[in-house]
Amino acid sequence: MTQAPTRGSAEASPFAGWLGGDPEVARLLAEEAERQSTTLQLIASENFTSPAVLAAGGSVLTNKYAEGYPHRRYYGGNSVIDEVEDLARARARSLFGAEHANVQPHAGANANLAAYTALLRPGDTVLAMRLDHGGHLTHGSPASITSKIWRFVSYGVTPASEDPSAPGEVIDFDQVADLAKRESPKLIVAGSTAYARIIDPAPFREIADAVGALLMYDMAHPAGLVAGGAHPSPVGVADVVTLTTHKTLRGPRGGAILCGADLAKAVDAAVFPGLQGGPLEHAIAAKAVAFAEAQTPEFRAYAAQVVGNCRALGAALAEKGFRLVSGGTDNHMLLVDLRSFDAELTGKEAQDVLDRAGITCNRNTVPDDPRSPFVTSGLRLGTAAETTAGMGPAEMARVAGLILRALRGRHDEAEVASVRAEVRELCAAFPPYAALAAGPG
Repeated sequence: MTQAPTRGSAEASPFAGWLGGDPEVARLLAEEAERQSTTLQLIASENFTSPAVLAAGGSVLTNKYAEGYPHRRYYGGNSVIDEVEDLARARARSLFGAEHANVQPHAGANANLAAYTALLRPGDTVLAMRLDHGGHLTHGSPASITSKIWRFVSYGVTPASEDPSAPGEVIDFDQVADLAKRESPKLIVAGSTAYARIIDPAPFREIADAVGALLMYDMAHPAGLVAGGAHPSPVGVADVVTLTTHKTLRGPRGGAILCGADLAKAVDAAVFPGLQGGPLEHAIAAKAVAFAEAQTPEFRAYAAQVVGNCRALGAALAEKGFRLVSGGTDNHMLLVDLRSFDAELTGKEAQDVLDRAGITCNRNTVPDDPRSPFVTSGLRLGTAAETTAGMGPAEMARVAGLILRALRGRHDEAEVASVRAEVRELCAAFPPYAALAAGPG
């Protein structure tokens, strides 16, 4: 009788058929596939793509150089590639109702940098969200190149409140308006990377119009919720909309830019040749697949379930003594302030403990956090991936209990191991890639 391949071995990998000649990489892929399928994926910027997206992303299109745009390439042999990119652009326009789509940005950061390049001159003033209040590095962090090219002024959220009906920690639109009047920005940026509430584009549009500013909306996180009708769309409200395709949109890692026809030429020139060389056409094909998947009724149901699951997870955590920044969530993520649970527990320690317990998340600052971004007082949790895997509100309540047990028993390795075993049992009932277990073909 042939012995079954051991877990983590090259033979156990569903990718072994392609990587049989490289057992080391096959083994690593197997180990990562096991990690993803036996631990809880609660990082708000991650998801499980469909097998179709995986197939397109690993296709022969990776072999082709295609600098330029469809029908305007700098290399020959791009007739098929042109059709691929045209299809992706058309599907993006249809999905979001945009006049123009650029699907070449390699990442959301690239999309943001290209949008700034298209709309601004060096030294122009930009009004964007503070990093420690939920903004992104590319919204003017001193660590980002964006702050070295343009002058960023930051707005934040309102103070926390003891009133449960108005808990605060939401975007302070009075502050946004006051700063816009005082600083006269060329561009206002809406959007965040760690904000659990809906960001309505309409108030930003009103403020931008009042001071003669352009409006950019970074919907890297809620793009899938917008596509699925679970979040208001900024397309047609903002001058430019940037997004990533790998978070709630459930596509490959990458970015895209949406805009009106009037800005199409400037946006395209900023992406290529301004900032990038040859586009990743295998990723663009995978984006096309994801855009089509996001136009289905099933995806609309998925987007609604992501929000419902996040609210269920938040409610269960709040019942167990964790404080939710802004009092809850309207989207796919939660920000948890750990200080009400345990004043000594940092986000860094909590992330490490939960990792050992098989619960993958990330530490995150909370508004006006006294700790550094490397330590933090909070955690960011997301429900997009495990909703894809099939989990619902009942599982979210169970996950909250597992988080509580792991953090409360963080100094007891037996308790952490017990949580890890229960996590593995839970995940076994919701495998993200059951269809791939038998391997290719």
